[in-house]
Amino acid sequence: MSTNQTNGVQGKLIEQLGSITEDARKVFGALTPAQLNWKPSAEEWSVGQCFDHLIVTNRGFFPLLEQVGRGERRNGAWENWSPFTGLFGKFVARSLEQEGGRKFKAPKKLEPSSSDIDGGIINRFAEHQSELSELLKATAGRDLEKVVVTSPISGFVTYRLPDACRIVVAHERRHFAQARRVTEAVGFPSSKS
Repeated sequence: MSTNQTNGVQGKLIEQLGSITEDARKVFGALTPAQLNWKPSAEEWSVGQCFDHLIVTNRGFFPLLEQVGRGERRNGAWENWSPFTGLFGKFVARSLEQEGGRKFKAPKKLEPSSSDIDGGIINRFAEHQSELSELLKATAGRDLEKVVVTSPISGFVTYRLPDACRIVVAHERRHFAQARRVTEAVGFPSSKS
């Protein structure tokens, strides 16, 4: 019963990842390297950096998803006993989903490359999304509601794996919107540049 419900959520998440990938190819796939690396200001990220950041951040979940897929993942002591697990996941997902919501500074280890991002970043992002979807598919039949993970950003924050996946999708949408704003900013180079 819980497994079927979880796998329904899982299927929706895989669909959403596919939709984000398709939109990324349509909106950003034809950008030149100069456009991918242009920044509205020194403090802001380029389109390429937004997608590089998503790849770096999401990769942190790959080992966990591999363990779950093999049936080897066991919750740690804090993950089993944290009284805030259900609250944290919903709170983080909601805060990421809010349009124009609170900005979060990426931890140093999750910041994108500061050097030029090569023109293949959107293709690499699409390949990355495919890998992520395959890892989610490999968890089929597992009761994902019982898998609790610790946030890679804060060691006391825990959430259920389906909430972690929702956070991944919301995080991707947030940076997709950020990348779109870059292309709409005054001074964004034309494709002829």
